[in-house]
Amino acid sequence: MFAVLKTGGKQYKVQAGDVLRVEKLAANAGDKIQFNDILMVGTTLGAPLVAGAGVQAEVIEQIKADKVISYVKRRRKHSSQRKRGHRQQLTLVRITDILESGADKSGVTAAIGARSGTAPAPAAAPAKKAAAPKAAAKAETAAAGDDLTAINGVGPAMQKKLVEAGITTYADLAKVDPDTFEAVNVKPEWVEEAKTLAK
Repeated sequence: MFAVLKTGGKQYKVQAGDVLRVEKLAANAGDKIQFNDILMVGTTLGAPLVAGAGVQAEVIEQIKADKVISYVKRRRKHSSQRKRGHRQQLTLVRITDILESGADKSGVTAAIGARSGTAPAPAAAPAKKAAAPKAAAKAETAAAGDDLTAINGVGPAMQKKLVEAGITTYADLAKVDPDTFEAVNVKPEWVEEAKTLAK
């Protein structure tokens, strides 16, 4: 009996014992996997897939295809030429069994492409890392004193400069004389607004 399976955007006609080179799968050598996208089993055609059918296989190894050279040379472009090599990553599998029905209850790991198997993990990790510095910055400013960014014209960078100059609260900023204070360029409007916020 034979089956037609779909993986990696390609279709393969297989039977038990066949060895295939398919697009890279998220599996290690020796793992048992199951292809669930079956288009045809024996004389049964799918619409588009055969329900409950599956093809089980054993991963032999992860390999690379032969190198493909792409060479581009343009005429009359003053020696414009480019040479590139590429080796496609593949997975070598041996077909062990073809199931006409009951593949969904077999308990064998589904064959997943390497890109689709690893894509979600990196996407979730950076979000947590990005949130941590913001939370740390807020905690740092809360521990240091008042939130000086509430004053019009004072942003996070200016607040950092004011904290470095020793101004951490509205009361500290209200005491500053803009004409004589040299550490940071303080505007008179900031001092007036700090006086109202300090009350």
